[in-house]
Amino acid sequence: MNNEEVLRMKQRFQIVGNCPELNRAIDVAIQVAPTDLSVLITGESGSGKENIPRIIHANSLRKSKQYIAVNCGSIPEGTVDSELFGHEKGAFTGAVNERKGYFDEADGGTIFLDEVAELPMATQARLLRVLETGEFIKVGSSKVEKTDVRIVAATNVDLQEAISQGRFREDLFYRLNTIPIKMPPLRERGTDILLLFRKFAADCSEKYRVPTLQLSDEAKQMLMGYHWPGNVRQLKNITEQMSIMATSRVITEDELKEYLPDMRTTMLPVATGGPSSAHSFENEREILYKVLFDLRRDVTDLKEQMQHLSGQAHSQASAQPVSILAGEHSTETVQHITQNSQDDDIQDTEVYVEETLSIDDVEKDLIRRALQKHNGRRKNAARELHISERTLYRKIKEYNLE
Repeated sequence: MNNEEVLRMKQRFQIVGNCPELNRAIDVAIQVAPTDLSVLITGESGSGKENIPRIIHANSLRKSKQYIAVNCGSIPEGTVDSELFGHEKGAFTGAVNERKGYFDEADGGTIFLDEVAELPMATQARLLRVLETGEFIKVGSSKVEKTDVRIVAATNVDLQEAISQGRFREDLFYRLNTIPIKMPPLRERGTDILLLFRKFAADCSEKYRVPTLQLSDEAKQMLMGYHWPGNVRQLKNITEQMSIMATSRVITEDELKEYLPDMRTTMLPVATGGPSSAHSFENEREILYKVLFDLRRDVTDLKEQMQHLSGQAHSQASAQPVSILAGEHSTETVQHITQNSQDDDIQDTEVYVEETLSIDDVEKDLIRRALQKHNGRRKNAARELHISERTLYRKIKEYNLE
């Protein structure tokens, strides 16, 4: 990997983050740019897929030509062929003039087809012809025209599943997927989340002329543990909201909760045996983070109470077993074991504290259960946990679950 070139592209296109998967995606884009191979970018909505085709075009031999980005999902089905390939005068009601399509306008350059899975099946057939022969026909015409374009496509849809459901052409998939590039979701980018927050907070400070937001340590942990279904786009939106609405410039954990969707309603499908498809593995981590944050304070208070009870035990005439419940998720037990029946004085008192909650232990147990359920089949276990196989392999090695 050419780290200097990757860094230069990040600076040029204002891409923030040091996640290895992000660096890999940028590096592949740089490597494939000088060729005319088709590229398919996959990733969740809001993960920043639109930066990759710009990098490809900027480093290609076509950089002096036109670059056109098309959101296929925003074009009405009835006009999508006209938008992409153009139409002749009178081809349909309202076609008062001849019109060039995007493939004609981008001749010699690059065309980025975002949300390519939203194209109708008939349009997919037309697109396949462009990929194979460089030919297309305008709507209302019988004349075959030529175009020389580099096609980069992107989707947040599982195209293999769309193919099995008859919603996407398999032959088109293989033509588009010559070079695959995957953009990681925000929740898998670790400390990149804090770097992005810092950038967005600084941008808002400059734009709206307000003091820059800061995060408490607990808020940072919550930010990194959150699922981020809207990815980078959602983080930017929340940062802008807090920059304007928050009265304090140091955001605490409680204040941050007000801007994040409620995490307490999320279930733990693997641990509780509920439907695994209802929530992702990362949702489970959100709950665990929240529970641990709440219990951290409870455990501290609990220890003080136990020390106080232990000190009082010897001065009591008799002792009864004492049980203390710290929240709904952990039990701390104080047991008074031996009692002298003759003089009612306690001869021996044992204080036993059991703390079992650990985010790593719970995560390890969830992975072990999934592997056991699927008889060690890692692909099925990863699907059950809603994480990638690569992430599962890394976790298995990390927790020595081989």
